[in-house]
Amino acid sequence: MALHVELVAVEREVWSGEATMVSARTTEGEIGILPGHTPLLGQLAEGYEVRISQEGGHDIAVTVSGGFLSVTDEGVTILAESASLPGEADSA
Repeated sequence: MALHVELVAVEREVWSGEATMVSARTTEGEIGILPGHTPLLGQLAEGYEVRISQEGGHDIAVTVSGGFLSVTDEGVTILAESASLPGEADSA
């Protein structure tokens, strides 16, 4: 079973796809989201990475600046003020 993940910054869609787990730091602390997670809405902490784990052990680390994380039955949506993938210039 996989999670559908959409990571969107103000200026662009950063990443979209299937994942086995999503980890992020919210203003309430670190959170790990697996398939079947209870729906929630959290405010992202400034300047931390969102880690998206995929099948086969491939992880994507995206540095985000502010925003929100939403978990629903359909998947995980991350709305960031700005975000950058490894190797990209800082989008902030």
